[in-house]
Amino acid sequence: MTIRTIRLAVLLVMVASPALAHPGHETSGFAHPFTGLDHLLAMVGVGVWASLLAVKRPAAAYLVPASFIAMMLVGAAAGFAGIKLPMVEAGIVASVLLLGALIIAAVRLPSAAAMAIVGLFAVFHGYAHAIEAPTSGTGVYILGFVAATALLHAVGLGLGWVARRAVGDLGLRALGGAVMAGGALVLIAN
Repeated sequence: MTIRTIRLAVLLVMVASPALAHPGHETSGFAHPFTGLDHLLAMVGVGVWASLLAVKRPAAAYLVPASFIAMMLVGAAAGFAGIKLPMVEAGIVASVLLLGALIIAAVRLPSAAAMAIVGLFAVFHGYAHAIEAPTSGTGVYILGFVAATALLHAVGLGLGWVARRAVGDLGLRALGGAVMAGGALVLIAN
């Protein structure tokens, strides 16, 4: 990933959020992950952690984010089906705090274990997306939040790679600290 690609991704993230964020009227689904700090931090955190894992296991760069997206769709399906999932908000905040802690501690789990962890938390994120979906156009809505999630994962991967190249694991750990601090802020605000 080049610096130009990372800059473009960050620019798109900054431009897309205000242009699409119309609470109560957003039907594309793309803006949803940008409208809550907890969703934003978790999805970027998945990318940052995947970049840390990819140092020793390059496939983790796509396997970990892909498992998040797959399980997020499972959670969304549960929400659309009317299945009640307990402690959704707690699961979302826990995902941010745990991802931040895993990055700070530079925990390098096998890819399958990392996929299971992010997959578990993704169910809560997907469920939250589904229960806030508009009553019509759910297909477009789902594609939108999946695309936004993939973009945020790519931003996290890019940030992780840049931080690691610039200052090594310390840079990654600093990003983990930012994720965890943001999660603490969300926890305090709720």
